[in-house]
Amino acid sequence: MDQSGVKITLAEFAEISDQRLPFAALMGLQLEQICPDHVLMRAVYRDEFLRPGGTIAGPVMMGLADAAMYALVLSRVGPVELAVTTSLNINFLRKPAPGDVLARATGLKFGKRLVIGEISLYSESSPDDLVAHATATYSIPPTS
Repeated sequence: MDQSGVKITLAEFAEISDQRLPFAALMGLQLEQICPDHVLMRAVYRDEFLRPGGTIAGPVMMGLADAAMYALVLSRVGPVELAVTTSLNINFLRKPAPGDVLARATGLKFGKRLVIGEISLYSESSPDDLVAHATATYSIPPTS
């Protein structure tokens, strides 16, 4: 797999996540792929994430989408920890099947100060059926 243009490795992201993003471990988030045009992140299924009706709660899926977007940003700009979400919009499309939920974040525009992307969320057991779709904008701090 061609990794040209990728500025952070899975191990480097895991280290940042472990040290600076304690919520990621609480939410069972695991970055699985970093590619030049997308990242793939997983939210590990846990009973604690269920809402009434037996489905994964919306805040878990929103957190997964946001964290996947953060990983995408770092994959392009390097370990700039103060990159922040400026907007996140999510549409829930269907109930996820019991099991892990995956998020594929793809960049739409990479500017000097803003990154705009989209995130497709799906159940591991049914990758062709989106459970949610999100768009997000991240602000990149100015370089000194």
